[in-house]
Amino acid sequence: MPVVVAELPSGEVVSWASAPPYRPGRDAYADIAEFSFYVGRAFRGRGAGRATLLALLEEAQRGGIRKLVSRIFPENEASLAVCRSLGFREVGVYERHGQLDGVWKDVVIVERLLRRAARPES
Repeated sequence: MPVVVAELPSGEVVSWASAPPYRPGRDAYADIAEFSFYVGRAFRGRGAGRATLLALLEEAQRGGIRKLVSRIFPENEASLAVCRSLGFREVGVYERHGQLDGVWKDVVIVERLLRRAARPES
């Protein structure tokens, strides 16, 4: 599972990103990971999220991951913009997918292929 952490020389964490397996134990999804990334409030808008997610993409490719997926709240425009800038595409919306502070929220589904799947043997 790739994990990337950006920190200041003092050790304070600026941002992090991780990509655990999408559906552990299911061979059909063995080369897909579900990513998350976070930027500390004091560091938002300075490129830390983009840099961290870009580093995660590189680590995921090195690790043999074929595809990254995630779900992002639609109002999280900064995260959606970072994903778009790095080649993720929005493939749909899950309606009322999770609750935040007691309110049902939709999420935007994003994905990015990192490499093409090998063709199955005939």
